[in-house]
Amino acid sequence: MRTKLVLPLLIASVLLASCTQSPTGRRQLMLFDDQKLSSLGIQTFEGMKAEVPVSKNKKVNQYVQCVANSLLKHTDAKWQKTPWEIVVFDDDQVNAFALPGGKMGVYTGLLLVADNQSQLAAVIGHEIAHVIAGHSNERLSSDQFISTALSVADGAMTMANSPYQQQMRTAFGLGAQVGIVLPFSRAHETEADIMGLELMAKAGFVPAESVKLWQNMAAKGSGSTPQLLSSHPVPDNRIKELNKHMAVAESYYQQRRSQGALPNCNKASN
Repeated sequence: MRTKLVLPLLIASVLLASCTQSPTGRRQLMLFDDQKLSSLGIQTFEGMKAEVPVSKNKKVNQYVQCVANSLLKHTDAKWQKTPWEIVVFDDDQVNAFALPGGKMGVYTGLLLVADNQSQLAAVIGHEIAHVIAGHSNERLSSDQFISTALSVADGAMTMANSPYQQQMRTAFGLGAQVGIVLPFSRAHETEADIMGLELMAKAGFVPAESVKLWQNMAAKGSGSTPQLLSSHPVPDNRIKELNKHMAVAESYYQQRRSQGALPNCNKASN
């Protein structure tokens, strides 16, 4: 009887804990200390710098730094005060990332797909948004909750001596992965897209270039995995979501443009 009560009590406690809201108003479960996550982010970043070659191309580094710093100037004071470290990794991956602790990496492969400063800003703005929205904390928190819930459910089936215990374990595990974890990750990606779009527009980058970036990605074969089993929305769906918010982003861009001093980051060959 006690075991049957554990899972409902666990869920209730999690619901009480998930009172945090993301910048877009979505409810979040945040169980981890920000300082601890920052330490983990820094540790991870140092490991990457030891394993992945860092670009020595001065012009490429200046270009990426220019775009990133232009975006960071338009974040909240907390993030402007963060001592960000921005590293260009000499690798063909078409990717970039940002970690808790103010660490950011951009792969040179991305510069072959992002045709101009605004397209690069769309990606970097997206990655900055992941950090601002606390997505790492939220993802780790959900993983911990799911792991605990699965352990509790497994214990309950063991005590009940269920003849279908192994089948239930498999079904429950797959259901959690497809039904919770992957859509949860896709929600993060969509939220970061929207936040990144607004950030790039406020910084004076052309918001419509975010759509062209994903068209480039699609042309390169990105998004071939069915969205149901993918942690990222496919390019067509990302473009639809971006277009839904384009009018607001365009208003931010026009406001910034009227003030002058638009970013002027010259793309360099890597």
